[in-house]
Amino acid sequence: MLDRFRLDGKVAIVTGASSGLGVAFARGLAEAGADIVIGARRADRLKETQRLVEETGRRCLAVPTDITSPDDCQALVAAAVAGFGAVDVLINNAGLGAAVPATRETPEEFRRVVDVNLHGTYWMAQACGRVMRPGSSIVNVGSILGETTAGLPQAAYSASKAAVVGLTRDLAQQWTGRKGIRVNCLEPGFFHSEMTEQYQPGYLQTMLGQRVPMRRAGEPEELVAAAVFLASDASSYITGVTLPVDGGILIT
Repeated sequence: MLDRFRLDGKVAIVTGASSGLGVAFARGLAEAGADIVIGARRADRLKETQRLVEETGRRCLAVPTDITSPDDCQALVAAAVAGFGAVDVLINNAGLGAAVPATRETPEEFRRVVDVNLHGTYWMAQACGRVMRPGSSIVNVGSILGETTAGLPQAAYSASKAAVVGLTRDLAQQWTGRKGIRVNCLEPGFFHSEMTEQYQPGYLQTMLGQRVPMRRAGEPEELVAAAVFLASDASSYITGVTLPVDGGILIT
């Protein structure tokens, strides 16, 4: 049974892999046996992620990538195929947070968040969907803020993450039966990341106390474990679902 969670012989792309949860995804999938291709805009920081992956004994290819560019997404996938021969897993992790009051948010600010969180997720899935073999898996990273609110003005972020859920469902419907590609979505709750570092002092502690039944933030390994599950044959009969990893926020 435990072998079903292994990713030996697989090639996984992880976007947004220059920091935070993206680094954890890349290293975690490597520990499960996959060779890793990482993409992000900050090329200098990708080198550290590459080092962490290679410490596990797996191969790693780093490709500077802006996921809002369809050409960049296609180039990332092409580099994975050229370097490692295939793409079996996509962790569609790259995203952008924002907290701007709705009456003051500019069109440019709103569009920038949607361009990264929704359009970029789609361009990456599209590029991978063109080359993935039957049995492959796409894991989109949404947010519980696509289903609930958390006291901050996050219209663009919440709307974009809700859209990722709909995108996941539609791609699963299009590709699972015809291509054999499963498409699922993770919805993280509160995890320490670059976005949570921007919160006002005391905000996170208040939310953990009032909204999270487990009364703590998630550990990166807890989210990575769910990603490995959805990426691997352990979830071979699961597609089109959204899995909250939120400490219970959505039951409050």
